[in-house]
Amino acid sequence: MGNTRRHLLKGSLAGSAAAVLSSISQASAQSQANPKVSNSPKKPRGIIFMVSDGMSQGVLSMTEAFSQQTRKQGTAWWELLSTPGATHGLMDTASSSSLVTDSAAASSAWSAGKRIPNGQINVDANGKKLESIGETLKKEKDNFRIGLVSTASITHATPAGFAATVKNRGREDLIAPQYLDRVDVILGGGDRFFSGNARKDKKDFFGIFEKAGYGISRTRTDLKNNRSEKILGTFQNGYLPYTIDWNEDKELQKQVPPLAEMTEAALQRFLTNDDPFLLQVEGARIDHAAHKNDIGAILREQMAFDDTIAKVLAMTQNHDDILIVLTSDHGNANPGLNGTGAGYRQTDEHFQKVAQISGSAERFLSEWNRKTGKSADMIKKIEDFYGFTPSQKEANAMLECIAGRQVSEWSNQLSNPVGILGQIVGNITGVGWTGTCHTSDPTQLTSFGPGSEQFSGLVRNDSVRDRLLGLLAG
Repeated sequence: MGNTRRHLLKGSLAGSAAAVLSSISQASAQSQANPKVSNSPKKPRGIIFMVSDGMSQGVLSMTEAFSQQTRKQGTAWWELLSTPGATHGLMDTASSSSLVTDSAAASSAWSAGKRIPNGQINVDANGKKLESIGETLKKEKDNFRIGLVSTASITHATPAGFAATVKNRGREDLIAPQYLDRVDVILGGGDRFFSGNARKDKKDFFGIFEKAGYGISRTRTDLKNNRSEKILGTFQNGYLPYTIDWNEDKELQKQVPPLAEMTEAALQRFLTNDDPFLLQVEGARIDHAAHKNDIGAILREQMAFDDTIAKVLAMTQNHDDILIVLTSDHGNANPGLNGTGAGYRQTDEHFQKVAQISGSAERFLSEWNRKTGKSADMIKKIEDFYGFTPSQKEANAMLECIAGRQVSEWSNQLSNPVGILGQIVGNITGVGWTGTCHTSDPTQLTSFGPGSEQFSGLVRNDSVRDRLLGLLAG
């Protein structure tokens, strides 16, 4: 059922995405043949900034291969890499405190135009508050609209960087009120930061936002029926569920909209008039799956993000004044497909086994009955979730690690339950990991539409603000 549902969803988007990519190619060919002809304005009225959070380079190619194997078709982002008219580059991702950034510092660099320490949102190393790009645009441009969409809590680091200021990224309770009248479309997880029943100060921000003219949505059906121009929608207490778990749970499917549907709801509100806008869309759980060394979850999260790209392409195909930027804030754990078998001839067969994984590593560990401690139970659990039988040695290693005992592993980062589990699954799928943390690698940067040339080559994260503001000026 899950595979069929994903196949139908992708199939409904692929045709429109392919048509848009074809039109981009044709426009590029026409422009090269006659440089004086331009089908797009020089500057966009709207920018859609899409973040595949924590996406290392290997995720993009593996998702293309996984989609070809499971859905018999490619992915929109991969096709864009060979589409004339699209612009390509790399994002330089460091923060001021480390070669390896966290999401808070990365989003703040994009938004405030300055590299700051990890863990802070638009507050520099000296404690100075920096103005987010959302604040600047709302203040300086009439009728400007801001949208934030995420599969994390909507007050999490990446969306918050575009519209809030707080010294400690963990204070999401302080971020939620800052969105009021600053962000027009707010969609993701994070009920508990708006609900008076969950907040320590007991303030009901759902009620406060509603009085300010926001339509409130708490379920997938609510979102579909909401017609308010300004909207606050939160669909889980914390993060939204992993796609791999959502696919197997009908109740979650009723409650929680996928990223593509939330993005569609945002764009429906921004494309109906000529008001300028900036929309940030984040596939947050790609990063979370990488931290868990979870190949089954990460590839399905990236496919869901790619479905969202296809949806955006379809919705904007008749709008030549929209710039779309695709990137990531940092890599994470550097997953990669290793060659297996003599002459690597078993690689494809092993990689196909990712498709039989039926749940996230997070759910696997949460459902494990720690009281039993029996290797036979561990073997059965891995068989149920991952579709293969681990060795006795592998099952024992998982039991030891879950119990908090040291497992023989030279990499400190991988000497933990998710690291060990990732290696066991990697023995079957061929996928390896370098660790469980963010990495310093430059990330993929693809853009298309008016102003896309601003995002070619090597782009420092702290130069993005000026590029965005320059394009939206006037």
